[in-house]
Amino acid sequence: MTIIFNLAPQGSEEWLAARQGVITGSRFRAALGRKMDGTMTAEAMGYAYDLAREREGGKAPETYVNAAMRLGTQEEPVARLTYESETGQFVEEVGFAHTEDKKFGCSVDGLIPPKGMLEIKTMVSSVVLFKAMVDGDISEYRHQCVGAMWLLSLDWCDLCLWAPDLKALHVVRIERNEDEIAKLETDLLAFDRMVEQLRVKLRAKLTQAAEPAPVATTPAAPAAASAVDLLAPAF
Repeated sequence: MTIIFNLAPQGSEEWLAARQGVITGSRFRAALGRKMDGTMTAEAMGYAYDLAREREGGKAPETYVNAAMRLGTQEEPVARLTYESETGQFVEEVGFAHTEDKKFGCSVDGLIPPKGMLEIKTMVSSVVLFKAMVDGDISEYRHQCVGAMWLLSLDWCDLCLWAPDLKALHVVRIERNEDEIAKLETDLLAFDRMVEQLRVKLRAKLTQAAEPAPVATTPAAPAAASAVDLLAPAF
């Protein structure tokens, strides 16, 4: 699998263009969301519609950036430096990585040579702090981490749970699991096929709408009878 790294600044036009129509690591969990009966969740279906629209050159609604997301972005460099200081590891920033066909991509928070990666999550919400850092439930982040290991052929991921107000950094090492990666790959490829089916349906409708409408024709009225015809005797 050929991977391309885009080093454009996050949020720039180039960065947004590189992500258009790409199933991204931060949305892997959403893409695979299923109800109890196995059908897709509304979030997964909505994401598929957005991707199909983008792949046809459209623009899906922009994701709302709330205060928690902004704080996470601001704190990322601090958390990275703290991790390097506490572990002695050097972290290489690599930008947005995507497959050559622009089907899948991820923005890891750093690579750790030769086969590791870093993913940082800032614990803004107290609920998230206790769920992830105290109780150890990292299910919300696992798809993203495992997916990045799949795309970038990595062996491990250090998931860093960072609570800046408490000056606390908790690191969870996630090791590569081939069975887990194989299942994730199968499920994501199936999701991509569905996105492509939606894109084809959208293109067909757009093509139909662009075709000129047929010109309506009015049948010619029968010729009016002449006075001679009207007076002619009938036999």
